[in-house]
Amino acid sequence: MATANTIATLNGNFKKVYTSQGLNKIIPSSVKILPLIDFIPSEKQGGLSYNVPVVLQNEHGVTYGGEEGEAFTLNAPVAGAIREASVKGNEIVMRGFLSYGAASRAEKSEAAFVRSTKHLVENLKESVSKKLEAEILYGQIGLAKVDSVASNTVTIQTAEFASGLWTGAEGMRIEFHAGATNRGNATVSSVDIEARTLTFDSLPAGVIPGDDLFELGAKGKEFAGIHKILTNTGSLFGIDATQYNLWKSTSFAVGGNLSFAKVNEGIAKAVGKGLDEDIKLYISPATWSKLASDQAAYRRYDSSYKSEKADNGFRSIEFFSQNGMVEIMPHTYIKEGFAYGLVLDEFEKVGSTDVTFQMPGAGEEFFRHLDNASGFELRCYADWAIFCHKPNKQLLFTGITNA
Repeated sequence: MATANTIATLNGNFKKVYTSQGLNKIIPSSVKILPLIDFIPSEKQGGLSYNVPVVLQNEHGVTYGGEEGEAFTLNAPVAGAIREASVKGNEIVMRGFLSYGAASRAEKSEAAFVRSTKHLVENLKESVSKKLEAEILYGQIGLAKVDSVASNTVTIQTAEFASGLWTGAEGMRIEFHAGATNRGNATVSSVDIEARTLTFDSLPAGVIPGDDLFELGAKGKEFAGIHKILTNTGSLFGIDATQYNLWKSTSFAVGGNLSFAKVNEGIAKAVGKGLDEDIKLYISPATWSKLASDQAAYRRYDSSYKSEKADNGFRSIEFFSQNGMVEIMPHTYIKEGFAYGLVLDEFEKVGSTDVTFQMPGAGEEFFRHLDNASGFELRCYADWAIFCHKPNKQLLFTGITNA
């Protein structure tokens, strides 16, 4: 007779079946940036922050001796600037439930355990990965802006709409903010991707065009995302961009459809600020449909050409510009009015732990009994923030209309 499942047997089977390698593979294909940024575990310093050294200014203590061969006097040194940026990891917890009935059916064998828990574990990892991808892009600025309101239905501004953020969003709890004012929250009851509308159970009073949409409890609790980093002109991570030009990114106003000519113009500006590496350019599907028709003049024909990169149907476009290779990729999480040219090697995830199912401070404990329901709870947890060592090499395109 099989032994009834306990917390200990559930945890033992979880450790045996779901190795870290297997869990790392559970990332939805819609998540494109999260897997490409390395996690760097760091020890927390005072104030629960991580200190990361960055180079912000070159050495200038140079002396030119001329051709005379004299014992010339050296000019005073002018030290380069290396500062420590302060980064705080931000915690996120995703909860899932396994009923006693499902746990009972999982007790007979390892295969039965997999059948009973597979969808729960995969859904938790996929769900938290989507939340983190959205935060990587839009942490601290919001998921969208209101364009108009009709009864309980909100239309999102075209430039602020990213279809991937709202696919499967039924049941999502949204807060509406106007600056520091929290107007309240509501639950998404239906989504119309083509119309860019979200219908809620009931809207809080006072929601107007221009209000920002955040997931419930996210505002003030998120790390700075890519958009925030690339639009910073003041102090970020304890370093002032008004003092150090290398702490500011390049922004290029498109003012219409994004074309290859516009991409090259934007890259030229970024090259002037230090961009000299290959970049990945992430664009919205709406922008992709306009840009793809222009790919023939720039696409790469050589021994490394592959059909998924440029053909009548393809997933990315590669072409050479003055920085090196530019790989253009559609991403459903990119808002229609923006595009991001990124040197992802300059980004890292800094924190105490990447996504894990282990309870912090509790060793290898994965499941716990629910207090007021007949089942077990499984939690997914992470504690990190993204950090960019060289914002000057990153490029933001704005004002894309996709007309």
